[in-house]
Amino acid sequence: MARNSRWARQKKRLEVRLIIFALLTLILVAAYGNMSLRAKRMDYEKREQELTAQIEEEQKRTEEIEELKKYMETKMFVEEVAKERLGLVYEDEILFKAKE
Repeated sequence: MARNSRWARQKKRLEVRLIIFALLTLILVAAYGNMSLRAKRMDYEKREQELTAQIEEEQKRTEEIEELKKYMETKMFVEEVAKERLGLVYEDEILFKAKE
């Protein structure tokens, strides 16, 4: 009977050790998964900040393009282009040219 009792105790100890080992393994796997998810989250947050900055830059650029578009529709822009590129002047306008 002592032999069975000893075997039963050894079996219980083995079972307890296996349970503890399994729990520790699960804890380690969960900790690794947690670290991996944190790293991914940090990468995604960084990417989000970069994309937000790009969106702001593009919005500013769009505003500048809209302002330029409005300016290009004015009479002043047309006159400026006619003078610079085509050399046109009004009839009553006097043009002075510098000697080179």
